[in-house]
Amino acid sequence: MRLLYFLTLLVFTSVGCTTLESRTFTTDEVAIHGYDPVAYFSQRRPAKGNAQFTHQTAGATWHFENKMNRDLFTKNPEAYMPQYGGYCAYAMSKGFIASTAPEAWTIDAGKLYLNYSLRVRDNWLEDLSGNIRKADDHWAEKLKGLADRS
Repeated sequence: MRLLYFLTLLVFTSVGCTTLESRTFTTDEVAIHGYDPVAYFSQRRPAKGNAQFTHQTAGATWHFENKMNRDLFTKNPEAYMPQYGGYCAYAMSKGFIASTAPEAWTIDAGKLYLNYSLRVRDNWLEDLSGNIRKADDHWAEKLKGLADRS
């Protein structure tokens, strides 16, 4: 178990960073790899969005599988946006910023959490409530740091 924790931390220190550059995790200015955040809730699975159905918010372009999902998101983005801007939730609980994999997701208490990989998600789930508390604290610090640099 200690080895797994050490290896996970090693991954975050090599691929992650500690400074937040953008409020939302994007690839080419598209949020969460172009996946539809509403689909995680409505279909209980990741679904690739379509560039035909987009919405701009939180400094990113969000893609949706269909018009209905885009319209749901547009009415209440906060209900569907992943926590921590779509950055890895487990990394955030450790104070790091890391990218995410669309298939490494969890919904808890109506909130979407994404993680770097399925293995990292398993670590996240080992102490979900504790990790959420820690990640919430780190996220608030990261947002403050981002605002201070603006």
